[in-house]
Amino acid sequence: MPRTRFDAIDRRILAALQRDARLTNVQLADEVGLSPSPCLRRVRLLEEAGAIRGYHAALDRQTVGLGLTVFVGVKVERHRDADADALRQAVVAVPEVVSCHLVSGDVDFLLQIVVPDLAGYERLLLDTLLRLPGVADIRSSFAIQTVKADGPLPLDHLPN
Repeated sequence: MPRTRFDAIDRRILAALQRDARLTNVQLADEVGLSPSPCLRRVRLLEEAGAIRGYHAALDRQTVGLGLTVFVGVKVERHRDADADALRQAVVAVPEVVSCHLVSGDVDFLLQIVVPDLAGYERLLLDTLLRLPGVADIRSSFAIQTVKADGPLPLDHLPN
């Protein structure tokens, strides 16, 4: 059963791991004011509850050769569940799509795509995106500068 209550220590654990997921259990315990054993137990409970989905390295897109971020609005031809499901499945299989959101407004889905450069996006657009099932229209917006990305989630709203 997922936890719906998080106390102050849970919030401190989550905040600390968002800042640095490489903290050892001893370092984390020291930071949140617990001894290592209860700290590890709480981390495991947070993982089991789904509050912690995993641990990963945050890569610098520019350094690894993915210098262009594109936000792509996708409008579907028909608003039927089968069409939306087919599009969802196809989008998940495209490695350049780093996030996909069902949204309200002028488009139905908003994709965040990373590619090496404009030529890379052109290839992806022509060879993949325009061939996705049920696509009626695609609108692309190019990121000029990233002001904030992958920030930590705010945790002050969590109930005690």
